[in-house]
Amino acid sequence: MAEIDTASFVPSLAIDCVVFGFHENELKVLLLKLTGVDVWALPGGFVDKNKDLEKAAIDTLEVRTGLTDIFLRQFHTFGSIARNDPNHPKFLIDKGLISEDLFDWFNQRFVTIGFYALVEYSQVKEPVPGPISEACEWCSVNDLPPLMLDHQEIVEKAHKALKRELSYQPIGLNLLPNQFTMSELQALYETILETQLDRRNFRRKILSYGILKDTKKFRTGVAHKAPALYEFDVSAYKKASQAGLNMGW
Repeated sequence: MAEIDTASFVPSLAIDCVVFGFHENELKVLLLKLTGVDVWALPGGFVDKNKDLEKAAIDTLEVRTGLTDIFLRQFHTFGSIARNDPNHPKFLIDKGLISEDLFDWFNQRFVTIGFYALVEYSQVKEPVPGPISEACEWCSVNDLPPLMLDHQEIVEKAHKALKRELSYQPIGLNLLPNQFTMSELQALYETILETQLDRRNFRRKILSYGILKDTKKFRTGVAHKAPALYEFDVSAYKKASQAGLNMGW
């Protein structure tokens, strides 16, 4: 049962974190299974009165999942009246997840700030369930379990934000091996965008931004013609991240 010092938090304000994980051409999202019930949720929590919003999000993610050093980006504010379920506080109490004296706190209307991140999930430490959770797992974005409240909508909004990001920010650093083929980079984009891209157009666009270096090496041990290996020019990549791109996939 969770113990919460509600006096230390900003009333009616919450945080939900959508951590996407890319691995072997599959996109997943990190979810928590609530203890004793067949309901899953995003890692979330409340905003400490003495913390900046970004710091509160980082700390919330660590408490709920054990993950650290994850770059979180704010993407949307969820404030619809319809998102608040009047039966939710009683459900949490009946399942022994919170105590009865927290009913009034959980019964108030909450606006939640959404944060998202994209990681190579085999490269981050093993997530662990925090308070009121019995499991913390990577789930396919195309096969999500039943989610609490409006968390399905939050995941979908975050995925749309991630897709938009591909139009003005480079991605791939820390998501791919140090050296990779053009096909592997394209597969990353196609996995996130959920669409196929023309091979020649993709190659032309990516190379035009000057963020790749041709290593002059080739992938060996493949059945067909050995493909060229590339790596990111880290300095150019960071400059492109700061200046922005205009790619439009």
